[in-house]
Amino acid sequence: MAQRIAGICFVKVDGAQFAISGDIEIPLTEFKREAVMGLAGPAGYKETALEPYVKINALFTPDFPVNSLRTNTTLTVTAELANGIVYTLSNAFVRGEPKVKPVEGTIEVEFSGSQGQWSNNQ
Repeated sequence: MAQRIAGICFVKVDGAQFAISGDIEIPLTEFKREAVMGLAGPAGYKETALEPYVKINALFTPDFPVNSLRTNTTLTVTAELANGIVYTLSNAFVRGEPKVKPVEGTIEVEFSGSQGQWSNNQ
């Protein structure tokens, strides 16, 4: 039996669903691991914390929550992927400078938060 592993995704910010127009980017892990080398070769590894985030390309619809995103720093962002896996980003805020592209009717937004958690919705 075939399984859906890609395609339709849903992103909500504080319960408001966004119309996604492009890809979504989410980090898989909380840490970056690197080898610690000794003179005889790898001796182990070190971990460095990574920033939890969600990066999206969405349609810039007339009801897009511009003011909420500009001012709120405790957003909850959920991304439900086509394979049924969900990523929840807590205490999120808009990172950097969102890019509105009026000719295409899209917006690129990056959310950063205090914690990202993966769960299986199936």
